[in-house]
Amino acid sequence: MIGEVSIYGLYLPPLLLLTLAALVVSRLFKVVLAWTGFYRAVWHPALFDFSLFVIVLGALTYFTRNWS
Repeated sequence: MIGEVSIYGLYLPPLLLLTLAALVVSRLFKVVLAWTGFYRAVWHPALFDFSLFVIVLGALTYFTRNWS
């Protein structure tokens, strides 16, 4: 993983950018799962959404760990 990302002179930690990307991806998953009716089988939707976000963030972090 790289040390910092410069956006117009503003240095941001890469985890912040990955968190924003994971938020967008997990929201898209949430919309698709709600559209298919998956949430009728989920016991605690808020806990499921948080777990989905953590899994997506972990996957993005894993797949981008060798950026240089």
